[in-house]
Amino acid sequence: MITPLDIENKKFGKQMMNGYNVEEVDDFLDDLTVDYSKNYKEISELKSKVEELNASLAHYKTIESTLQNTLLMAQETAEEVKNVAKQKAEQMVNDAKARSEKRVNELNQEIIEKQKALEDIKKQFDIYKAKMESLLIAQLELLKDVNKN
Repeated sequence: MITPLDIENKKFGKQMMNGYNVEEVDDFLDDLTVDYSKNYKEISELKSKVEELNASLAHYKTIESTLQNTLLMAQETAEEVKNVAKQKAEQMVNDAKARSEKRVNELNQEIIEKQKALEDIKKQFDIYKAKMESLLIAQLELLKDVNKN
């Protein structure tokens, strides 16, 4: 790239006939050097700014990537926690069902035992009632025999 110093130091060959006016060329080159110096400085500053912005962009892209990874991990962790909680809840429900089924079976067994005991008591009562009837009949017969005599 041509520098402002290159423009300032540029010398043109002089011709005798139909040549350029040296003073006009020098004035033009001076004006050109001033404008070119401004542009050259501005371009340098802009290049510096672009490098700075590119560095910032790279930094923010890194942050974005980190945030995306963090968000993904958070989502995975949330899903994992949800699955673990669901499994624990299912286990608790299954345990409760098993305990309740066991208790129902125990109560059913108790009912069966109580019904058998009730049946036994009824049979014993029927036997006792029959014996009492028989005893009363025998006593009545005895009283009848006593009254006849």
